[in-house]
Amino acid sequence: MRDVIDDIREAFLTGVSYMLPFVVAGGILVALGFLLGGYNIPNEVDPGTTFASSIFWIGKIGLDNLMVPVLGAYVAYSIADKPGICVGMFGGWIANDPWSIGYKSGFLGALVAGIIAGYLVNLLKKIPLPNALRSLLPTLLIPVLGCAGIGLVMHYVIGTPLGALTQTLTNMLNDLGTGNLVLLGIIQGCMLAFDMGGPCNKVAYAFALACMETGNYAPMAANFVASCAPPLALALAMLIAPKKFTKSDRANIPGFFAGALCMITEFAIPYAAKNLKYIPCFMVGSAVGSVISYLWGITIRAPHGGVFVIFAMNKVAPFFITLLIAGIVSAACIILVTKAPENEAIED
Repeated sequence: MRDVIDDIREAFLTGVSYMLPFVVAGGILVALGFLLGGYNIPNEVDPGTTFASSIFWIGKIGLDNLMVPVLGAYVAYSIADKPGICVGMFGGWIANDPWSIGYKSGFLGALVAGIIAGYLVNLLKKIPLPNALRSLLPTLLIPVLGCAGIGLVMHYVIGTPLGALTQTLTNMLNDLGTGNLVLLGIIQGCMLAFDMGGPCNKVAYAFALACMETGNYAPMAANFVASCAPPLALALAMLIAPKKFTKSDRANIPGFFAGALCMITEFAIPYAAKNLKYIPCFMVGSAVGSVISYLWGITIRAPHGGVFVIFAMNKVAPFFITLLIAGIVSAACIILVTKAPENEAIED
């Protein structure tokens, strides 16, 4: 049982990693389309009639058409290797409800479809065939039987329940009160800052993506703040209390600012690895930032890009104020837990 759980966890992380370029490319192009053509561009401008609408609809291909099937494909790939890609992509495509039957389950559906597809393909690999016919397995039998199988399972068995569950979760999120938003912000911020690009971070990011897919852009704004805060905190801590850090540490300040601007949390990983006390410091600041982002009603219509997608933010000044507060809170904690170096010259 433990092996199955580990396989599913690894499959989820693999699927998200392969999906991410489609999300980033599609999301930023959609945001650029909004910038150039306005937020009513999906309803007021026919696809391809203007440069802005072309950019917008190219981006929508990544977000609406490719993101979910690619997730399903590479979740299955992680479990069943290359033969799983085709079957998982079929399942992910059906999770998008291409026939508008009413069971669109998106991200969650693709994840479940990819897992089922992966294990289905592994079963199909065990079909006993004479050696002369074994080559038919990966090229004929697995694609045909696997795609038919996952399609029928999604259509007749789990499509409708998953669609209903997705809609219920969406409604619950949209109806969250202030107290629940605070709790959500704390959990989301802590997860994003705990392992900075690892499994917890990816789960929180996947949650924001799923919300974004349903039209709720507040969780993505909270993600931006919580992800940008750790490198910003290190830069601020080294500027505020330079004597607590070595010259080589302070030489990385420009890099930390770059990480904060570009939403690259991983810049902070080497310092968290050297001093594990920094991790709760990052978590506190990111949680505070996420909570403030929710309470301030900040939304961002782009899945990545840091401050370079400023045009996709509904409240620019509040976003930067929130990020600064998150960075300062973490920086204060870092300064408190950091001891001045003893054996290395601090100043020139």
